[in-house]
Amino acid sequence: LNLNLHVSLSVCLSIPDTVAVLPAPQDLSVHSTNMKHLLMWNPVIVPGETIYYSVEYQGEYESLYLSHLWIPSHWCSPTKSTECDVTDDITATVWYNLRVRATLGSQTSPWSTLEHPFNRNSTILTPPKIEVTKDGFHLVIELEELGPQFEFYVAYWRSKPGAKEYVKVVKSGGIPVHLETMEPAARYCVKAQTFVKAIERRSAFSQAECVEMQGEALPLALALFAFVGFMLLLVVVPLSIWKMGQVLQYSCCPTVVLPDTLKITNSPQKLISCRREEVESCAMSVLSPEELLRAWI
Repeated sequence: LNLNLHVSLSVCLSIPDTVAVLPAPQDLSVHSTNMKHLLMWNPVIVPGETIYYSVEYQGEYESLYLSHLWIPSHWCSPTKSTECDVTDDITATVWYNLRVRATLGSQTSPWSTLEHPFNRNSTILTPPKIEVTKDGFHLVIELEELGPQFEFYVAYWRSKPGAKEYVKVVKSGGIPVHLETMEPAARYCVKAQTFVKAIERRSAFSQAECVEMQGEALPLALALFAFVGFMLLLVVVPLSIWKMGQVLQYSCCPTVVLPDTLKITNSPQKLISCRREEVESCAMSVLSPEELLRAWI
């Protein structure tokens, strides 16, 4: 027995020192805000060396129907960073397992798995940033762009006691949206919240932003008078031009109208003379021009 122990000890002492095993990344966690999911971990430190990391995920479908298949992350296999945006990998509202391992040359560390599976319905929804402006008489807002999954509920009202609050659904951010035509010397306020249909959740409302219309618009009565005056101008000016044309035409080139007695409907050689008492008999005579002139005189 002592001889066997001595031989085994000699063999162990003759084996050269092996390279230390590369440690696995630690403290995995997911930070998710407004449907942006970021997997983070502590770095593996080897002095003078660059460590690469591989990230894999496993959804409910892969776990139940594909024999616990792990799929490499779209953006982070491999990566030198100690964080990975897994937003494009988390495509369903189910539980996901996530894991990370380190690589140095031909060495790989054991996998380190997220302690608790992640579901995107736990994301933190923050109130949207909103910019409220006025464009002439128009109340205009612009919301921050958060992605195609987001809609916005915008509430706006005139700032006075008993004013009604209106709500408008805005399908996307990043573009100006007209809310209402403002009245002069009035103050309007706006607030907004996000809604994500995929997880059926809303954020809190943002702080109300207000703008006031004052000193930039004419009084309504003055604006009405200006409009009526403009319409009258459109009617009076063309009518005046037409009337002036008629006056100039009559002044320069007058039209001479003959009396009815000088109008001859038939040939100038024929003249019809009838006596009133001889209604049934009418004599037609043909006269020369000289006779016609004497008859008129």
